[in-house]
Amino acid sequence: MKKQLSKDKWKFMLYTISHPADGYYEIRHREKGSVVIALILVVLFSVMWSINRISAGFIVNDIDPREVNSFSELITVLLFFFLICVSNWSVTCLMDGKGRIKDIIIAIGYSLPPAIVCILIGTIFSQFVSEDEAAFYTMICGIGIAYTLFMMLVGIMTVHNFTLGKTIITIFLTIVAMLLIIFVLLLIVDLVNQVYSFLWSIYQELMFRA
Repeated sequence: MKKQLSKDKWKFMLYTISHPADGYYEIRHREKGSVVIALILVVLFSVMWSINRISAGFIVNDIDPREVNSFSELITVLLFFFLICVSNWSVTCLMDGKGRIKDIIIAIGYSLPPAIVCILIGTIFSQFVSEDEAAFYTMICGIGIAYTLFMMLVGIMTVHNFTLGKTIITIFLTIVAMLLIIFVLLLIVDLVNQVYSFLWSIYQELMFRA
């Protein structure tokens, strides 16, 4: 664990932000990434997202802070993150991708700092913005999210050693795989509920007859 959180690992994460292609190449071929740091960044993104929804100025935010459940949003972000990673891994295994599941986790996790920083800056900026300046808040957050998506694209392309065209196809198939996994999980949940209801009705019937 100490090695995963070493100073060099954090420095390399910052290097990856400014040099995505080189950084992700080193992550894949020289083990310079850290799964733990990637997961920390996912948690930080969730926390920053919740802070933005709670604390952003009323000019740009019409959400009632009392309706925001930070813990529930954290669980949702983590589940969504792992869903993306598993879906991408399952698709790229069929397409001769070179990346391992840990490489995918690091690639996606390391893409989040631009969004984290820009959402933080946007949240602070929103406290002083007027209605005419609200577009600047949207621009700040948009830049961070756009760069995060760019890093995610470069990360997936680099760790799997894909071309740009194949990476775009992979991302599309990853989305399809995510929908299929969600569909199957919903079917399983529905089946379990039906079995539970059936067994519960039998139990009630037996108790009534007894």
